[in-house]
Amino acid sequence: MNEEAEQMMQRCLELAERGSGRVAPNPMVGAVLVHDGTVIGEGYHQAYGKPHAEVNCLNSVPQNKQELIGRSTLYVSLEPCTHFGKTPPCTDLILRRKIPRVVVGSIDPFTPVAGKGVLRLRKAGVQVDVGILDTECAWMNRRFFTFHIRQRPYIILKWAQSADGFLAGSGPHRVKISNPLSDRWVHRWRSEEAAILIGANTARKDDPLLTNRLWSGQSPQRVVLDPHLSLPDTLEMFQKGAPVWVYNYHRTAQRGQIRWIQISEEADFLPAVMADLHARQILSVMVEGGLFTLNAFLKDALWDEARVITGSGKLGSGLPAPSSPAGPPVAYWPVRDDHMALFIQEDGPSSL
Repeated sequence: MNEEAEQMMQRCLELAERGSGRVAPNPMVGAVLVHDGTVIGEGYHQAYGKPHAEVNCLNSVPQNKQELIGRSTLYVSLEPCTHFGKTPPCTDLILRRKIPRVVVGSIDPFTPVAGKGVLRLRKAGVQVDVGILDTECAWMNRRFFTFHIRQRPYIILKWAQSADGFLAGSGPHRVKISNPLSDRWVHRWRSEEAAILIGANTARKDDPLLTNRLWSGQSPQRVVLDPHLSLPDTLEMFQKGAPVWVYNYHRTAQRGQIRWIQISEEADFLPAVMADLHARQILSVMVEGGLFTLNAFLKDALWDEARVITGSGKLGSGLPAPSSPAGPPVAYWPVRDDHMALFIQEDGPSSL
């Protein structure tokens, strides 16, 4: 593989990551324009509905270097689109600016694109190389890939456990397991996902807000699983913060910021909830529920990552944490905090 191509694609990924938490349900994309080994333009998709990476990249080229565009190579981490959405097709722009070569990280799984962008460029005489750092590019957009290939949101399970494997102690008082650093990491994770989900037990016992308060960026859409409508309207999340979606078996209604969404009692509850979230363009979900909810997702193999925060103290007894992620074998990935572990399904989007 060409060393320059790898370096430029790596730069595309660095740029793409700047759009994290702001572009969903679109993918994160970065683009770099290179002439004779020199970068003359860079850009990334900055926000949903705004210009794509290719547009921002070409717009960044200085006026005195505009004439070089038609003799340059465009590197882009995801296949250029060829359909009209919120913005015009990027393939039109590439052809209009007469760019002779395009290097693509990974093919877009979204059906209106899905290879059609590459095909259109090649038919017009553009040299298109595909698959530079394709695994890394797919991993960058694992939420987007899962959403379109598996027809459900990307699901992240998150919990904190003691050093001896308990979610909570045996006494009546709540025990703090995580520390201020890991709390900030969790709020950063919240800013990166489209939705956050808990079950009725956690909502009742912990009365959480489920908002992002310790990191910059947006709060995720709040989701509560309450099949039998057992929760009181006095909960904090029903009074403050962003809207809340309550999935249940009994009614569809809305009052203030609370929206109740009915699931048929004949349906398998969790898959039906995920299907509805998919229909509502929710790209990813972080599950911060208790043992019952976590085990339900694990039992149904409805997960893509499990992020586990392990405290240094022991509780001795109490509510046991999930013993290990269920389903297919998992790979262990270290996270920056020494007390965190990240488990990833091996058959997940990183290998799609």
